[in-house]
Amino acid sequence: MSDHSRILCPVLQQRIMSAEQAAELIPAGANVGMSGFTGAGYPKAVPGALAQRIRQLNSQPNAKPFRINVWTGASTAPELDGVLAEVDGIEMRLPFQSDPICRNRINDGTMDYVDYHLSEVSQYAWSGFLGKMDIALIEVAGIREDGSLIPSSSIGNNKTWIEQADKIILEVNSRQNAKLEGMHDVYYGTALPPNRKPIMLTDPADRIGEQYLACPPEKVIAVVETAAPDRNSPFKPSDEVSKKIAGHILEFFNKEIELGRLPKELLPIQSGVGNIPNAVLEGLDAGPYKNLTAFTEVIQDGMLKMLKSGTLKVASATAFSLSPDGIQEFDDNIDFYRDKIILRQQDISNHPELARRLGVIAMNGLIECDLYGNVNSTHIMGTRMMNGIGGSGDFARNGYLSIFVSPSTAKDGAISAIVPMVSHVDHTEHDVKIIVTEQGLADLRGLSPRQRAHEIINNCAHPDFRPALIDYYERALHSGRGMHTPHLLEEALSWHQRYEQSGQM
Repeated sequence: MSDHSRILCPVLQQRIMSAEQAAELIPAGANVGMSGFTGAGYPKAVPGALAQRIRQLNSQPNAKPFRINVWTGASTAPELDGVLAEVDGIEMRLPFQSDPICRNRINDGTMDYVDYHLSEVSQYAWSGFLGKMDIALIEVAGIREDGSLIPSSSIGNNKTWIEQADKIILEVNSRQNAKLEGMHDVYYGTALPPNRKPIMLTDPADRIGEQYLACPPEKVIAVVETAAPDRNSPFKPSDEVSKKIAGHILEFFNKEIELGRLPKELLPIQSGVGNIPNAVLEGLDAGPYKNLTAFTEVIQDGMLKMLKSGTLKVASATAFSLSPDGIQEFDDNIDFYRDKIILRQQDISNHPELARRLGVIAMNGLIECDLYGNVNSTHIMGTRMMNGIGGSGDFARNGYLSIFVSPSTAKDGAISAIVPMVSHVDHTEHDVKIIVTEQGLADLRGLSPRQRAHEIINNCAHPDFRPALIDYYERALHSGRGMHTPHLLEEALSWHQRYEQSGQM
């Protein structure tokens, strides 16, 4: 029996129950706002109990399908997205996911999916665009005497979900390090138009809010105790392709510093999750840089190393995304990191006003890029969702530099990342400044569409596909259909069609 040492509010101690009992309180058709961002800080127990309940109810004769709508901060984990998708328990999902079972249901049409810019989700909820939130299911590291909440390893949309929900279920996870307390910065100064005021944050190290989440105890209908780890994936050592991409980016940074267009401390870094971003972080850590800052979504292993070495002096994010070794390093040295890491809600970590003011250097991945710099970062062959746009658009449009990275080929060379026309557009040519593959870097700033085409083909396309891209471009250029952005409409998506028919672009 727990001594409830993480639950200090007497009123809420009276609402402790099992995950199964709490799951009984979630009705079919409910809009449920759940915590979680990139596999950190998501509820670990109630979703699984709810999935078991859904399976039992749906197996009964003449049962009406039991499904809920799931809103989160970003992707979560198999214990949430996976178990609910497996029992066909999700009617609609937003705003970002990475679960393979969810992905299959989205792409076979049995789950609706709304792919939003992450900075906008809270505003949509406040404005009523998404409908009424029935229940918030939030993981926390503890509950204080007054009912305020100690956030766990992510904040995401938790502030908004708590404010918007009619009822709240809390999971108190004792596996979360108790010393997370004090690392969070929850800002309560946002408002809807026309009542907005400037957000007074001018440096990634600024603290502008509260350490705790305000939570009216009367809204809490259940408290569930857990002791389970976050989802974590082993850190993959950088491969040669990733190292080459990182090398091109670091060379570019050095030139920009020489030209006086970047300070020697660079500007605040925003980095997507994955092998290539971590290779860039490794490169920065091995270089001459000191006192860098990060204003980003997630703290990765590479950022812990940079903080430890002094390359990075502060990192602002909304969540952790660490490997098992990274989690161990963080827990073992949390007293060192707690003054150098700030976790904020995602409508602040991804806020366009702040990205523009701070001059963020945005580095994100792409699926494909076309000759003119339009980027597809979400859809395979134009129709099949991969994960979602996430926060890349928040930073790409508003950052000082928007860098998109990818290997030049995929599927063992069958697919080119550089194509005549993207099959789906997430980031238009107007927002894309730099494209990087292992082949090289294309600086698109100040270039016309035709100039961008030469830069992208010559620097970023794989040699196996470069002749065909040149041939397409030159024939489009002489087609007489228009010289500004030359295309052959009858061929523009033929590469994708050829892949689907033959398995080779």
